[in-house]
Formats: sequence, structure tokens, C-alpha cells
Amino acid sequence: MAEEQIHTAETVAGTVADGGHHAEPTLLSVGAEGWVYTGVAIFIVLAVVVFKAPSLIAKALDDRIAGVKKQLDEAAVLRAEAEKLLADAQAAKAAAESEAAAIRARAQTEAADLVKASEAAASDAIARRTAAAASRIAAAERTATAELKAEVAAQVTKAAAAIIAARADKDLQTRLTDEAIAGLDRRLH
Repeated sequence: MAEEQIHTAETVAGTVADGGHHAEPTLLSVGAEGWVYTGVAIFIVLAVVVFKAPSLIAKALDDRIAGVKKQLDEAAVLRAEAEKLLADAQAAKAAAESEAAAIRARAQTEAADLVKASEAAASDAIARRTAAAASRIAAAERTATAELKAEVAAQVTKAAAAIIAARADKDLQTRLTDEAIAGLDRRLH
């Protein structure tokens, strides 16, 4: 530092000796006037930074916070809508499952009723056919019995007529034949 002062003093003395023109002291090759301008510029920049920067930073942060808040609100709305859609879907699924169960139960009941009705109809049809067959058999038996009785009566009448014809005269034969025929008709019918 002493060397600098000596060097500055020599420079000042040399400048005064040169004709009154003296050299100004410099620091980092910048004179006093340059340092004044630099200081004022730094002061202005610092004043702007100190006074404006916090408000600009705060405004930027507030804007960022508002943007994040808006996104969170939108996300909350979307979540609420999604939860509502999920609840609706679950309710629809539950309704569809209960409806399917009801349809299945109804179908099983109808199937069981159909089976019972079919069994009853089949039993009735079998009973009707059995009764019809029994009725036809009984009618056929009655017809066969009546035909057999008629045939027997006819054979007996022929035999009686033949016996009477061989033993009796013509008038007696006619009278007995008529009486026998009249008696047979009453007995048969």
C-alpha cells in the first residue's frame, strides 16, 4: 500500500511538473467520475431490486399459487364428477344384478309351474285316454255280448223251430214260433 501511495504521489508530481495537468487517481482503470456513475447505477439497480423485486416475486408467486389453486379446484370438481359417475355406475350395476336375479327367480318359478302344468296335463291326458279306452272296451264288450246273445237266441230259435217242426203240426209250429220270438225280443231288450 505504501508503494501505491508513492507511485500516486510521483504520478501527481510528474503531472504538475508537466504543465499543470495532473492525473486523477484511478481504481481498476476507472476514474472517480466513473465510480460515481457506477455507484449511482448500482444504487438505482438495488433500489429497483429492493423495492420492485419483492413485489414482482410476490406477484409471480401469487399468480403461481392462484394457478395451482385453480388446478386443484378443477381436480376437485373432476374428482367429484368421477365419484358421482362411479356411484351411478355402481347403482346401475346393483340394479341390473337385482333385476337379473328377479328375472332368474321368475324364470325358475315359471319353469317349475310349466313342469307341473305339463305333468298335470299329461296325467289328465293319460286319464282321459285310459277312460276313453275303457269306455271303448266296455262298449265293445256290450256290443259283443249283445251280438253273442242275439246269435245264441237266433241259434236257439232255429233249434227250437227245428225241434217243434219235427214234432208238431203246422199251426202249432207257427203259434209257438211267434210266441218264442216275441218272448225273446222282450228278454233281450
